Amino acid sequence: MGTKVIVHGGCFPCPPWHGLKEIPLKQPSIYLPHGGGPCFFMDPPSDEPDRWVAMEAYLRSLPDRLPGRPDALLVISAHWEKSRPTVLSSARPGLLFDYYGFPANTYHLTWPAPGAPALASRVRALLASAGIESDEDASRDYDHGVFIPLKVAFPDADIPVLQLSLQAGLDPARHIAIGRAIKSLRDENVAILGSGLSFHNLRAFGDPRAIAPAVDFDRWLTEVLCDGPIGERELELAQWSQAPGARICHPREEHLLPLMVAAGAASGEPGHHAFQGTIWGMAVSAYHFG
Repeated sequence: MGTKVIVHGGCFPCPPWHGLKEIPLKQPSIYLPHGGGPCFFMDPPSDEPDRWVAMEAYLRSLPDRLPGRPDALLVISAHWEKSRPTVLSSARPGLLFDYYGFPANTYHLTWPAPGAPALASRVRALLASAGIESDEDASRDYDHGVFIPLKVAFPDADIPVLQLSLQAGLDPARHIAIGRAIKSLRDENVAILGSGLSFHNLRAFGDPRAIAPAVDFDRWLTEVLCDGPIGERELELAQWSQAPGARICHPREEHLLPLMVAAGAASGEPGHHAFQGTIWGMAVSAYHFG
């Protein structure tokens, strides 16, 4: 387990007979952008080779932004919805190439990160304690909302990963509650990652009429998550569709809902605006908690 060492009783220097005590690292919860399809690995690259450079640099910086090496990564991807929250309980998931029309090389990527079956059981127990019914799936593979950003951030694929689905219906308050239920995992050296995109309207990418609404929505998110009263954050997020530009940015909210889980897992903690960039002119952001 990733730990940090503290001396007994705060004394310094500490006599050897006092011994040392180890406590688990507390990991953050994070809402990160996972880009578009296999955008960071295309050969040939996209028509604008620098389009994904800033986002890729942010993802590469993730390990250095953590307090230490996590024992596991719990990832909520925009690309998996089930009738009940479902954990991917396989010990060795493969990759699910759930994107279409990209260069041939992107269908031969590898990222053999181990699964986390024991953590899957722990997550289900925490959800049950919060009155949330759940399921598990031992046959599904990591979708691209998991392996694409994490192949950039953790290329060695040596940290166990557990994927948790969204819940069909996409109720924001429900996903905030799911985050609150699993919050204690952060104290057990598990990083919680919500993988989505803060602007996700495929028809509006490149449309200049959507630039201002994207800026407005990005500004609203940052105010609510980082600058506004923490006690009002969950209520504001539950009513996200009333925010400026909300439905222009998210005609369907599956790419925003991982944020609700990440925010719920940081209930009472301020957010940090960790990344801000643009793709096709649209504002996109990442937020860290803790």
